[in-house]
Amino acid sequence: MNTAKNKIMICISSVLLLVSILVTPVTAIEAREKAEIVQEIDDYVKRNMKVNKINASALAIVSKNEIFYTNGYGVYPDGRQITSSTPFPIASLSKAFTALAVLQLVEKGRIHLDTPYAAYFPELSPMDERVHKITVRNLLNHTSGLTDKVNPDMTRDLQYQSLREINQSLNTVKLVNEPGTAHFYHNPNYQYLALLVEKVSGQSFSSYMKQYIFEHLGMRSTFSISTTQQINENSAIPGGNYLLLGFPVRQAEPHWFIDGPAGIISSAEDMAKWMLAQCSGVLLTSELAEEYHTAGQRGPYGMGWVVEEDEHMGRTISHSGTFWTYKSEEKIYLDQQLGVTMMFNSGINTFVDYRAFMEGIVRILRGEKAEVPNFNSRNMDTVMILLLIVTVLWGIYTYFRICKSSKSITIGKLFFLSVWRLLPILILLLLSPILTFMAAGRVLPWFGLWITMSSLMIWLVVLSIINIIHAICHIRRKSHAGNH
Repeated sequence: MNTAKNKIMICISSVLLLVSILVTPVTAIEAREKAEIVQEIDDYVKRNMKVNKINASALAIVSKNEIFYTNGYGVYPDGRQITSSTPFPIASLSKAFTALAVLQLVEKGRIHLDTPYAAYFPELSPMDERVHKITVRNLLNHTSGLTDKVNPDMTRDLQYQSLREINQSLNTVKLVNEPGTAHFYHNPNYQYLALLVEKVSGQSFSSYMKQYIFEHLGMRSTFSISTTQQINENSAIPGGNYLLLGFPVRQAEPHWFIDGPAGIISSAEDMAKWMLAQCSGVLLTSELAEEYHTAGQRGPYGMGWVVEEDEHMGRTISHSGTFWTYKSEEKIYLDQQLGVTMMFNSGINTFVDYRAFMEGIVRILRGEKAEVPNFNSRNMDTVMILLLIVTVLWGIYTYFRICKSSKSITIGKLFFLSVWRLLPILILLLLSPILTFMAAGRVLPWFGLWITMSSLMIWLVVLSIINIIHAICHIRRKSHAGNH
């Protein structure tokens, strides 16, 4: 009996040993695969940061209802390491949070999407009667008829001090079109929505966000602010930079009222929780959640999200966040339950492709190869520096050639040369309206143009000075020839 029992125990032990031998390599392989993926992602992010001269960033990745990876890259000026808990301004990623706050109150029956906004504020007396037609949905979809041209945002000389002040602008503004007929991205739309949340909830916007969204999702290091000045005063936030000829330059974020459209500070760890919530269905009832992730009335912009369809990965919701010295990107593949968020301490720049970070990371997660784009700050600013050198050398050469030339010049040719050489100055003067047209009504201040494309502006200024000198030389030579 004991012999039989021993044989049975030996057999069971042998089976368990065999299973352990078979299972252990699989577990090791899985662990090794994730480690390799993470290492590849880290290498890619660091290489991309290096060529774009970005000092600090943070990354969050979620997959299949789990936090796959979070990390921080770079250091503070004092040497402290950036981590996944480091706070970063997320700028316009805040709009999805504001939209959620509105929809929570819709769910409670306290706000109705197709009710005019002015119905909640009977004290309004707008000069343009069409303001009474702007619905809550219009504000969420950026189809209110308001643009930066008629309702200044970042270019407003005296920035708002509180949400309570903003309704005054609706009394004097003239809409560019009927509400609901066209899409114009306009930050103040979400300031009005934040004020609506305050009015209906009876709480300040920041306290509502903390109680019903941040704490509810366990986002313990996330908070809402009113102005960019609060970013500059917070030493826990890595200082922002802009790029000057490829070199990062420390710059305080200009004063801007951002409560509602762009005022949230968060970390990679908390943004991972936020992305998981988008995929899990815990935020709203299924009907409202579907509406939350649906494209808008006049294009892909819905309720704080750009909603699109990826050919290979299905439905996506995404948004970019932009300050002058900070940048953020977020994209969630709803059907794949995959999400990626990145935050940077460098702002919008003509030569930095921030979306390449996201696209490369997703390629790595799909088992594909990710290469750092050739279009990057290091390469493009090197080109600009060489162009500056060539322009200066050409200017010096042409100056001496004009001075030494004995050939006469006609009035017609002098006029043509003068107009042609003044073209760079004309481009500089028209740069703001040109970009406003290209950005569908977004008005950039001159400071913003400098931050965004300082290398190009330096080249245009140098070329303009050289051309003015050349034009003066031609005029003096013609005048001298006329006297003789």
